[in-house]
Amino acid sequence: MLSVKANQELTQVSAGTPGGELMRRYWHPIAATAELDERPTKPVRLLGEDLVLYRDRSGTLGLIERFCPHRRVDLSYGIPEENGLRCMYHGWMMDETGQCIEQPFEETVHPDGRFKEKVKIAGYPVEELGGLIFAYMGPQPMPLLPRWEQLTWDNAVREICISELPCNWLQCQENSLDPVHNEWLHAYYGNVVRNGVHALPELRGTHLKIGFDVFEHGIIKRRVEAGYTEEDDDWKEGHPIMFPNILLVGDEVRSTFQFHVPVDDENTYHVSYYVWRPAPGAQAPRQESVPYRYVPLKDENDRYINDILFNQDYLAWVTQGPVAKRHLEKLGESDKGTILFRKLLQEQAQLVADGGDPMNTFRDPEQNEAISLPLEHVKFGNRRRMGYTLVEAGEPVVADVVNETLESWEGMRSLPRTAGAAHGA
Repeated sequence: MLSVKANQELTQVSAGTPGGELMRRYWHPIAATAELDERPTKPVRLLGEDLVLYRDRSGTLGLIERFCPHRRVDLSYGIPEENGLRCMYHGWMMDETGQCIEQPFEETVHPDGRFKEKVKIAGYPVEELGGLIFAYMGPQPMPLLPRWEQLTWDNAVREICISELPCNWLQCQENSLDPVHNEWLHAYYGNVVRNGVHALPELRGTHLKIGFDVFEHGIIKRRVEAGYTEEDDDWKEGHPIMFPNILLVGDEVRSTFQFHVPVDDENTYHVSYYVWRPAPGAQAPRQESVPYRYVPLKDENDRYINDILFNQDYLAWVTQGPVAKRHLEKLGESDKGTILFRKLLQEQAQLVADGGDPMNTFRDPEQNEAISLPLEHVKFGNRRRMGYTLVEAGEPVVADVVNETLESWEGMRSLPRTAGAAHGA
């Protein structure tokens, strides 16, 4: 358990709080690039601040305070022009740094006036990578945007799924440190949902052992399930949790990132980033842009959707309340990873408070070119179905191109571990 005070320190994300100052040292995804192709402005709330993301007509991305400094109207309704975002109310224009660069009427009546030079709102750096737009809200000099390997692959197909969750980011991330929920929430409960409580299923995927190791990018989660040993990849390779708020699962064929982005103390912007690669020597179908979709959370009866894998996770996170009451918890052996992660959070928050760079601060471009992470080996044959699987509610937008990509693996029974190099690993 955590004390009420310690829980607040880890879950509060506004500027000046221990958790907020830590999270401001990281880049966070705030939109799919394709969203701005459809509409060049998007309201964003990140780390407790209301912002607007936009792309001007020159192609420059900006992320600035959402409200015009003149009369405080919402700039997500503003007009992107050649070199900035113009307020639709009186025509004031801001550039990507938040600096006011035009005040039409003021400049008409005072041609030599310098009022606009004194007007500036918050503006934050943004960068695009792999079909996502990332923002950094911390102090300068800013670190490099981490180039996790899967974000850089050229020969692959992708899908972005976005969920807006009414709960704190930490209870989402703690799920990543919890292997045992898989056998109960997904296997046992999932079967109950499908078949009814009158036909309780046998428990499958029983965990015999779990383990956690801190590594240079965060924590490796390991498990041994009934029928497997420590020689199997769930233990030998494990799943990396990248500090502070990312999970990666998958293998050389398909992988999934989960980004748990703090909107404010009681809301999370959850991004699932799916990547599928073709067999060596094959070419994936071309995607003009990375498609995205927003995931529904509730059904027609206003109940949380509970018959699809990731939606079961969302149900579990959200029903803990806006901020989980950790002082009331009774933790056991299955919570070893959660306890370790909370300690790591506290250590890294203190490191920031002492003026240091926290874990996963990248400043050397050579080390950041394509950051490799542990992955499982490819599982062919009967253990893994080679086709698109819907794991989040809603209508998939990439099933055809994913199936075409995965068909290139048909007939393969093994893949040399070095094959990843051919894909840019």
